[in-house]
Formats: sequence, structure tokens, C-alpha cells
Amino acid sequence: MSGAGWSVEVARGSAAGFHGRDVEPGAGRQVWVQQVDRTALVLGSTQPDALVDPTAAAAAGVEVVRRRSGGGAVLVEPGGTVWVDVVVPPGDPLWDDDVGRAAHWVGEAWAAALTRCGVAGATVHRGGLLTTPWSRQVCFAGLGPGEVTVAGRKVVGVAQRRTRHGARFQGAALLRWDPVALVALLRLSDAERAAAVADLADRAAPVAVTEDALVTALLDVLPT
Repeated sequence: MSGAGWSVEVARGSAAGFHGRDVEPGAGRQVWVQQVDRTALVLGSTQPDALVDPTAAAAAGVEVVRRRSGGGAVLVEPGGTVWVDVVVPPGDPLWDDDVGRAAHWVGEAWAAALTRCGVAGATVHRGGLLTTPWSRQVCFAGLGPGEVTVAGRKVVGVAQRRTRHGARFQGAALLRWDPVALVALLRLSDAERAAAVADLADRAAPVAVTEDALVTALLDVLPT
């Protein structure tokens, strides 16, 4: 696989291993296409462990991991999520000191890739963080800078981690959206679970593309 001006790596492994990876100094522009080998519930950096029902996660065979970027929980599934991280070093023309604005070009690339794959109406959110009743718990319930919607529903989530070696933008596009499966892993009462499922049903949506097609299109549209 190739992306003009980018070092591209495709790997299969655990969500824990991918999230534990650091940006190495002097590595330049990088693309990490990350394919999980088992389903994982990925918590944001500030979410409490008590959010998760460990018994339900164990019964479902779901790995629970934590990323070092913020936001709500994401259910990452083999074949259900297209996970691509892009890394830019400090001083790169794509670097922006404004943390909110910095993700806009990432969202534009995802939107352009979706358009190439025949998905109409992909729109990049350029405003501030939009919260909803369940966005503190679930990533795809809210909307942040650089994230992508189609017909008002979130289809690509973007999280960001910045160090002195670079900015890592973690992108996840939905090929499946099953709020019932996600909410079943959270420590909630029956009433809370029902309310969450009802609220989340229309917050996000899957895109009708293949993983290979979307990754290829994304590499084609990345800025040079």
C-alpha cells in the first residue's frame, strides 16, 4: 500500500498493543492501518474503569483497553471498524498548534475518501465539541472537531494525542453500528440501558463500503 509522502504500515493485532504504541522521534509522516484480531471496548483516557461491566465483557469475549486520547468508549470489531491513525511531526505543514483546528484536515481526508467510495453527503464538523446525554460514555454519541457525519449521523470518529514527537490522529469509521452490543458492556441499570440504546440508535450510522476500498481511498487523498 502507498500514500505519497507518507510511510504506510498495515498491521493486525490487539487493540491494547495498538493503543500502547508511541510516536518515535524523527519518524516523519506516518499512516498506521490497524486491524484488530478480536473485539475490544476502548475507553477514553479519563473514563473510569467502573463504567464497564467486567462480567458482561468477559462473557462476550471482549477485551477492555484504554487509549491515551480523550473521549468516550468505542467498540472496535474485526471487520466492523476501519481504524487508521495518521501521524505528523512538529513543524510539518499539516501541524497546527490549535488543537481543535488541527483535526480539520484529517476529517477532510476521511470525507473525501468516503466520497470516492460512493458515500454522498460526508460532512466535516468544524465547530466545538457537541455533547449529548450519552456522549460522556460513548464516543459516537457526541461530535468533535474533524469528525465526519452523513445525514446528521456520525460515521467517523477522530481522537488526538500530541507529544513532543508528533500529533497522532486516531480515526475510526463505522462499518457496523450496534449500540445494543456496546451498551451491554457498560455497568448500567436496565432502565439506563434501554434509554441509552434508544438515544444512540440515531446518533451514528455505518457506511456501506469495504475496508480495503476505504483505506485505499484515504491513502489516495491524504495531503502531499
